[in-house]
Amino acid sequence: MLSKWVTALAPAVWGTTYYVTTEYLPPDRPLLAGLLRALPAGLVLVAVTRRLPEGDWWWRSLVLGTLNIGVFLPLLFLAAYRLPGGVAATVGAVQPLIVAGLAVVLLGQRMTTRTALAGIAGVVGVALLVLRADARLDLVGVAAALGGAVAMAAGVVLGKRWASPAPLPALTGWQLVAGGLVLLPVTFLVEGAPPAMTAANVGGFAYLGIIGGAVAYALWFRGIRVLAATQVTFLGLLSPVVATAVGWLVLDQGLSASQVFGAVVVLAALVVAQGNPARSDPAQRVEQDEKVEQEGGSGADHRVRSVR
Repeated sequence: MLSKWVTALAPAVWGTTYYVTTEYLPPDRPLLAGLLRALPAGLVLVAVTRRLPEGDWWWRSLVLGTLNIGVFLPLLFLAAYRLPGGVAATVGAVQPLIVAGLAVVLLGQRMTTRTALAGIAGVVGVALLVLRADARLDLVGVAAALGGAVAMAAGVVLGKRWASPAPLPALTGWQLVAGGLVLLPVTFLVEGAPPAMTAANVGGFAYLGIIGGAVAYALWFRGIRVLAATQVTFLGLLSPVVATAVGWLVLDQGLSASQVFGAVVVLAALVVAQGNPARSDPAQRVEQDEKVEQEGGSGADHRVRSVR
């Protein structure tokens, strides 16, 4: 249970990104925000840990960093520009269902009725929370939002399949650097050179890099290590809930009864999805067996309590 609460802090922090971006960052620089959230924090983590990838982890880090950051963030921002925020968030809410499908193929997990219904409820809840009646659709924007959901879903499942023995700060640093390097040329081609920075801008970027980047991604990748892939991805539904709550509390944005009901539906779907998966993936079963051998417990009902 503690691992779930700790992992939930990551999407909760990401839910504050909209507020920080609108209030403290220079306007119309979403790719720069993504770049500065990833690359500086990643370089610091690699420098502190003094550990580089070895063997297959050179290309695996590049793949995971590209999926989780380098591809996901540009598609997310493209969707945000082409679609109203509610539509983009609603399309992105299909990510748990995509993860559940990929987990069947790559992790050997069984798609349960509970997971499928929780995934559908999550989409409905997010739609009630953020979707507006006058929302317009744009095929490019919808494709970008769906592509972003697929990219991050693949990052979650492959991150679970490729269990790294490296310390968590090093693994986080590798992926942040890889994603940041992918973002670097795209940012300069699309947005040009960075603008002059005010003290508020610097503080906003520092928050995104330290809290929203290094800390949040470390918690997220830790969750991928110790929880089932479907359990992790449903926690991501907290982001629109937190974003809506921050808008109401800090920005004095209105909150309707349907939005409150949507938040309740999202939280209910999240809680339902946190039940033990019907079948653990191979990497998790191996980790459980090793823990059982070390502690001399029974393999049938023993639960892993340690974190690598």
